[in-house]
Amino acid sequence: MSGAVPQRSSRTGQLPSRVRHLLRGPRPEAVPLIVGRACALVGLLDIAAGVFPRFRHSRMHAIAEVLPGSTGPFAAALSLSAGVLLLLLAHGLKRGKRRAWRAAVVLLPAGAVAQFTYRHSLVGVLISLALLAPLLRHRDQFTALPDPRSRWRALANFVLMGAGSLALGLIIVSAHPNTLVGDPSLVDRITHVLYGLFGFEGPVDYQGNTSWTVAFSLGALGWITAVTTIYFAFRPEHPAARLTEDDEARLRALLAKHGGRDSLGHFALRRDKAVVFSPSGKAAVTYRVVSGVMLASGDPIGDVEAWPGAIERFMDEAKAHSWTPAVMGCSETGAEVWTRETGLDALELGDEAVVDVPDFSLAGRAMRNVRQMVKRIERAGYETRVRRVRDLGETELDRIRRAADDWRGTDTERGFSMALGRVGDPADGDCLVATAHKADEEPGEYGDLKAILHFVPWGTDGVSLDLMRRDRSADPGMNELLIVAALQAAPKFGIARVSLNFAMFRSALARGEKIGAGPVLRAWRGLLVFLSRWFQIESLYKFNAKFRPRWEPRFVVYRASADLPRLGFAAMQAEGFVNLALPLPRFLRRRTNAPRPCPHRVAERDVQAA
Repeated sequence: MSGAVPQRSSRTGQLPSRVRHLLRGPRPEAVPLIVGRACALVGLLDIAAGVFPRFRHSRMHAIAEVLPGSTGPFAAALSLSAGVLLLLLAHGLKRGKRRAWRAAVVLLPAGAVAQFTYRHSLVGVLISLALLAPLLRHRDQFTALPDPRSRWRALANFVLMGAGSLALGLIIVSAHPNTLVGDPSLVDRITHVLYGLFGFEGPVDYQGNTSWTVAFSLGALGWITAVTTIYFAFRPEHPAARLTEDDEARLRALLAKHGGRDSLGHFALRRDKAVVFSPSGKAAVTYRVVSGVMLASGDPIGDVEAWPGAIERFMDEAKAHSWTPAVMGCSETGAEVWTRETGLDALELGDEAVVDVPDFSLAGRAMRNVRQMVKRIERAGYETRVRRVRDLGETELDRIRRAADDWRGTDTERGFSMALGRVGDPADGDCLVATAHKADEEPGEYGDLKAILHFVPWGTDGVSLDLMRRDRSADPGMNELLIVAALQAAPKFGIARVSLNFAMFRSALARGEKIGAGPVLRAWRGLLVFLSRWFQIESLYKFNAKFRPRWEPRFVVYRASADLPRLGFAAMQAEGFVNLALPLPRFLRRRTNAPRPCPHRVAERDVQAA
C-alpha cells in the first residue's frame, strides 16, 4: 500500500482522538444507563404487583404497595400497562433516545396522577417524581435521533407483543388458584386469554372481584398490543439510507484515484449502504445500520491523509443516533487508523487470499491436484471465456444475471462487506466475468452456460472476487476451472493481482493442525472445524489454499468486548446468514429482467463440491 499513515487527527491539532475520547468520559453516559435500568426494574415490579396477588403480601410489599396499581381491578390493569410501557422504553432510555425520553416524561406524571387518584398514595407519587427528576435534569443527554425504520417494525411488534401478552395472560389466568371455579383445562385457559385480549369474557370463572381483575388485566395487555402496533404502522416511515447517485459518483471518483489501496474498495458501491464524507471530501466511510449497530466495511475510501476526518464524521453520526460503531474486514493499516483515531479496539478476524498473477503457475507438485482437476474438466468438453462486462451483449448479460440468481445456493441473498450485490450494471463496465460453457445435446434454460465468476475492479491492476455460481448439474471443479482461467487471462487485461475469498480464522486453522500446537489452540481449531458444518470455515480456507496465495490479515474494530455478541449477530444479519424478515416463497416472486442482487462471494455448496 502506498501513502503514509496519518499521525494525528486532521481537525484537532495536537490531541489525537483517543485522548479526546478519554477526556469526554465513559460511553454510554451514566445517567441514561442508570435511568434505563431503573425503568426496567420498576416495570418488572409493576408487572409482578399486578399479576401475582401473593406478591403484595411478600417481603417486597413495602416496595410494591407504592407502585402504580397494587390493588383493585383498575389498578391491576394500570400496573400492567405501566410496567409493560416502562419495559418498552427502557432500552431506548439506555441509548439516550430523545423520543423514549419524551414518552417517559409523559408516562411518569400520568402514573403519579393515577396513584393519587386511585390509591391516594403520596409515596407512590414521590417514587414517580424521583425517577422523573433525573430525566428532566439531564435532558441534554437524551438527544439520540431515531433509527431507520419501516413498516416491518409494526409486524414484528404485533408478533412479539402478541406472544408476550399470550404468555403473560396465561400467568394472570393461573395466578388466582384460590378463587378459581372448577379445574379448567389448558385449552380453556388459552381461550380465556384470547377472549380477554379482545375485551370479551372467556370460559374461565372466578369468585368475587377476581373475574374483574383478570378481565381488566387481559384487556390492558390487548390494548397495549393494539396501540403500539398501530403506532408503528402509521408513524412516518424512514427507511434505511441508500446510496444516492451523487454519493455514488463521488465514491467512484475517489476509487479512481485511490482504489488500488484496498481490495474491498469497490464493494463500497453497494447501493444498500449509506456514506459519510470527510470535511474535505477526499475520504469517505460507507456503512449500514443493522439492529442498532453502525457497521462499516473495509477501509475508508480515498486519501489516507483524509481518513481521520471521515472517521470522525462516522463516529459523530453514531453518537447522534446512539448506534454502536463497528468495522468489519478492514486491513491492518485501516485497523491502526481506526483504533488510534477513535479509541476502539481491533481483533484479527481472518485472512484474505491474494494471488499475484506473475507468480502463478500450474506447474509443480503443490499445484498437482488443481492441475489434474482442470485438465479433467477440459477433456470433458468444457471451455472458458473471460471478458469485461462492457464487452458483453445485453442478451448474454441478461442470461448471466438470471442464471446467477437461479443458481444461488440459498433462498436468502448473502453478502455485505465483500459483495457488490449486482451483476451487469452499466456503471460497472470494468468488472470481469469468467464463464464456463459446455454444449449439451439438450440445451437448458441458459444454453451452454454452466458456471459464472464475477470480479470487481481493485484499482487499475487488480480484481477482487465477488461471486461464484454454477449449474448444480455441472461437473465438480467449475470454480477451480474458472479461477485458473481468470488468472491465466489476467495479463491480457493488465491485471497483476487477484483477491479471492476471505478465510475466517485462517491462522488458527493453519497453526492448530501443525505439530507442536498447544491444547488451547487445538481446542480452538476443533471448535472451528465443528462450526464449519454450518458456516464453511475450514472448507473455504482449504479451497483458497489450493491456489498458493499470500494471506492478508483482516480485522474487526469494536468498542468494547461486551459489544462483540451484538456485533456478531448484526454482522450475520448484514451478510444474510440470519434473516428476521419473512420472505415470499420463490414461486411467488416476480421475475424481472433488471439486474438482480447477487451478493455473496462464494456459495457454500460450490465450496463443498470443490
